[in-house]
Amino acid sequence: ALVPEGSPAIKSGLVWRIFQEKNNSEDKLQLVVTASGGDAEFNLEAGSYLVHAAYGRAGATTRVTVGADHTRKETLILNAGGLKLSALGAGDMPLPADKLSFDVYSMDADQRGDRQALVMGARPGRIIRLNADTYRVVGHYGDLNAVVRAEIHVNPGKLTEATVYHKAAQLTLKLVNEPGGEALTNTSWLVLTPAGDTITESVGAFPTIVLAEGDYALVAKNQDRIFTRTFSVQAGFDREIEIVADDKAKK
Repeated sequence: ALVPEGSPAIKSGLVWRIFQEKNNSEDKLQLVVTASGGDAEFNLEAGSYLVHAAYGRAGATTRVTVGADHTRKETLILNAGGLKLSALGAGDMPLPADKLSFDVYSMDADQRGDRQALVMGARPGRIIRLNADTYRVVGHYGDLNAVVRAEIHVNPGKLTEATVYHKAAQLTLKLVNEPGGEALTNTSWLVLTPAGDTITESVGAFPTIVLAEGDYALVAKNQDRIFTRTFSVQAGFDREIEIVADDKAKK
């Protein structure tokens, strides 16, 4: 198998699958044999087969007819490329890699408007092998609403490197008895949009979350006491959000 036509043969990372073209009783193609690595050699009975080569998420399929006592050589052109993704914050600031992930979808949507998920939860810096095409990439910073979408084209035989930019910040929530004081334990938290939609719920002394730039409402509950405040998130401005547990803040 070749990545683009005219390139050297792929030496490793391939998965070969050969299916018998005649459907079985369940009207499904019957898998005859598989192999991994680079070049592969198979001994098959005479007949027609479908040969599929997978290289990451890139792949190609061809139909092969094998004659009795006959050796046949086939070369598959995968027309594949690589995609390497990264993310930065405001002012080109690096973001913690363990809080970044990427999903890759096909551009074609079904009748319900859904796209086929090809890769989910890929970490930054990973090389994703794909057929040459345009893809919808969704970048996540944290696991809440800090999400960026982009359309990225992968060229055959090349590594496409793309960076997305998040307008978000990392926040630590604290309920304290006085400004700058120790966080109170066993506190329940609720983060809401200005319209009252729930963003996240958690329990802890000082949970850390990532939120997209914007305005929010915060509710803290501790020992049957409920306190609230509003706050704004500025892209790239990581900080602590405190609620002071006093009668003025109590609702």
